[in-house]
Amino acid sequence: MVRRLIATCAGSMMLLVAIGSHGSSAEEWELGTDRDAFTPCTHCVAPGVVLLEASHVYIDNGTGLPTNNFPESLLRIGATEWLEWRIGANYGIGSQGNVVTSVEVGEGTLDGSTLYESSILYGFKVNLSKQDGLMPETCFIMEGSTPAYGDVFGTVPVATGVAGWHLPRGCRLDAAVRYAYSEGLTEWFSRWSPSVILRMPVTERVEVHAEWFGSYTAGVRDTTSQPFVSPGFHVMLTRRLEMGLRVGWGITPDAAPFFSDAGLGYRW
Repeated sequence: MVRRLIATCAGSMMLLVAIGSHGSSAEEWELGTDRDAFTPCTHCVAPGVVLLEASHVYIDNGTGLPTNNFPESLLRIGATEWLEWRIGANYGIGSQGNVVTSVEVGEGTLDGSTLYESSILYGFKVNLSKQDGLMPETCFIMEGSTPAYGDVFGTVPVATGVAGWHLPRGCRLDAAVRYAYSEGLTEWFSRWSPSVILRMPVTERVEVHAEWFGSYTAGVRDTTSQPFVSPGFHVMLTRRLEMGLRVGWGITPDAAPFFSDAGLGYRW
């Protein structure tokens, strides 16, 4: 039923392509949201600009109850040409943690019992370099995630490095590595999350992407290896409003068999 609903939503959003748009390039429509994929974009929002991102994530866990995370909110505030401030909040309910978006909520219980957790996210993003030939455009994100309610209350530091290349025909190839020092129910552990994504414009309002990412733990008694493959797309409804959908499938027994992530981005 969930898959049918996602297919229906995807078809409905693709119909929005029929909304005509003329005389503008794809770059003029792009918001540069971080949460239309697991891999963040490589640039900050402009000074004086505020970008709000939010989504609902459904994870069909292999064991136990499915996980639902919402609103996955992220407020990005442009400070300078190379710096933005970031603050957000999320609430999750299910039997395991969330490892398919940029919100860190630990590894979860992994035993089928129910997990409830709310958290506050805060940090900054800085541009490090522009693309120069084969040298990529790069940025660095430093965040902290503090649980406000749940079974664990340790603040999780999260560091992410992102590199990206502009390709012919408006395509982009981006890659990232994220490191988080997370608190489990019995011990602290490291989580490494590499990812790579190919973004391809279809029209000036529509972009599709294909992505691979994974979550790998270290320093915990029962390590996990959770790689995913994930296609998705977003549609610019107006110059300020973006709607996106991505789905994914786990490719190891540790990974959730399926997830979906539907969200919005609004700039003002």
